[in-house]
Amino acid sequence: MTLHKTILAAACALISAPAIAQTDMPFALDWKFEGPSAPYFHALDAGYFTAEGLNVSITEGAGSLDAIPKVATGAFPIGFADINSLMRFLDQNPGAPVTAVMMVYDKPPFAVVGRKSLGVSAPADLEGKILGAPPPDGAWAQFPIFAAETGLDVAKITVEPVGFPTREPMLAEGKVAAITGFSFSSTLNLKRLGVPADDISVLLMADYGVDLYGNAVIVNTDFAAANPEAVTGFLRAVAKGWKDAIATPDAAISALMTRNPAADAALETERLQMAIDANVLTDFVKANGIGSVDADRMMSAIEQTKSVYQFNTEPDAALYFNPAYLPSDGSLMLQ
Repeated sequence: MTLHKTILAAACALISAPAIAQTDMPFALDWKFEGPSAPYFHALDAGYFTAEGLNVSITEGAGSLDAIPKVATGAFPIGFADINSLMRFLDQNPGAPVTAVMMVYDKPPFAVVGRKSLGVSAPADLEGKILGAPPPDGAWAQFPIFAAETGLDVAKITVEPVGFPTREPMLAEGKVAAITGFSFSSTLNLKRLGVPADDISVLLMADYGVDLYGNAVIVNTDFAAANPEAVTGFLRAVAKGWKDAIATPDAAISALMTRNPAADAALETERLQMAIDANVLTDFVKANGIGSVDADRMMSAIEQTKSVYQFNTEPDAALYFNPAYLPSDGSLMLQ
């Protein structure tokens, strides 16, 4: 056979070979393309999703509650959202086909961020001050628990509903004395706006008796039941993305910058590192790997939520988190 015929035969074989079927899995993030989302883009660029037979696209969100209705309605098969808000959503929408399958923020970044120059250094300082809080904010949703645990008199706090785009600028301008938000987002946004680091006080709710979990990967349960291997493959790829981001954050940030070239790479690297150190790579995760939850702590989180939220039906942890899709091949270990 001549070289020409050999090349022609090979080309024909490629054309006639059946394409490997890939499962489409658009992923709804909780927030903008910032440092903490870099591990997912790195997993995409490294081919981890493709290796699992998945065609993944990533869409930004508008807050830590945003992905829940998107996934529950089936608009997205999978997303990233606050598990505490998921509890309330399922209580208000019984039977909705959505649950969490992988815990990512083992220690939640819910925080009250204030300025020392405006008199906010401790929880008690919030009394008599103006607190800026976006209504869809996950941290604001948990503020009643923080207030109860710290003995705050909420009646003495003036709450100003603010939009996400104006939250940090209002604090930078002194129009509010503190805001609710994710620690790594609000802190670095304030630094970018010129607020000195030593003027920023970060009151991480988890350090003040709030025993909640944070954001998790959530799935549409109908989709998961029909595509269990795809869901497990997605979670395995996510774990690999986080493991690489912990080992080489610059590589993960490089993948992020491709999608958000206007971002400040140094700032987003710092934001990613904050999330890793404070929220993702906890002692529990070091020992058990990313993704699972402790049953006793989950029950405590439910009890804390019950203390500030009246459930319509008795809460059931099995409705909120299903570990069945987590890979069991050791890929969840991050170190």
